[in-house]
Amino acid sequence: MIFTRNPELGKVKTRLAKSLGNEKALEIYKFLLNRTKEITQQVSSDKAVFYSVKIRDNDIWDASIFLKFQQEGDDLGERMQNAFQKAFSNGYNKVAIIGSDLFDLTPNHITKAFEELDRNDIVLGPAEDGGYYLLASKKVHPKIFSNKEWGTSSVRKETLNDLEKESVHLLPMLNDVDVVEDIQNHPAFQQFLNS
Repeated sequence: MIFTRNPELGKVKTRLAKSLGNEKALEIYKFLLNRTKEITQQVSSDKAVFYSVKIRDNDIWDASIFLKFQQEGDDLGERMQNAFQKAFSNGYNKVAIIGSDLFDLTPNHITKAFEELDRNDIVLGPAEDGGYYLLASKKVHPKIFSNKEWGTSSVRKETLNDLEKESVHLLPMLNDVDVVEDIQNHPAFQQFLNS
């Protein structure tokens, strides 16, 4: 499951936009969306895109490869929990969710998450900012989706506290793109910083 924001000017990568402006932030977000599409197409699993606002028919997500849904819920936790519930009620027994702001994610990270669910209850991909870029599970764990300040550096720690009775596998730490410091020294983003 891929959580995305509809790529609209002034509504994506707002912290990045403070440094680079809305147009550049939108360019970078579209770049990240394309990267996410390329990576997930290489993973041998069913794939679904969950849109923040409105499902788009003619966009980068090919409907013959990606199922399309709208996120449902008042905050990120509720929207993720609803997406997991939808997947499990549709008969899936292993489900992973990722965001769409990771350049360094590889197909192997996602494949490894599914493999590790054979030996663990939960797989978490820790992000350098204190959150996580991937969450994989075999059932819904409601407490990890509530009482969080989403988008803050405490999310991963609080999530792991909620999971202390479960077996958790941690993937390698990656950097998700939120602020200009996340991309300043990354070769892939120099095209946006130098123009």
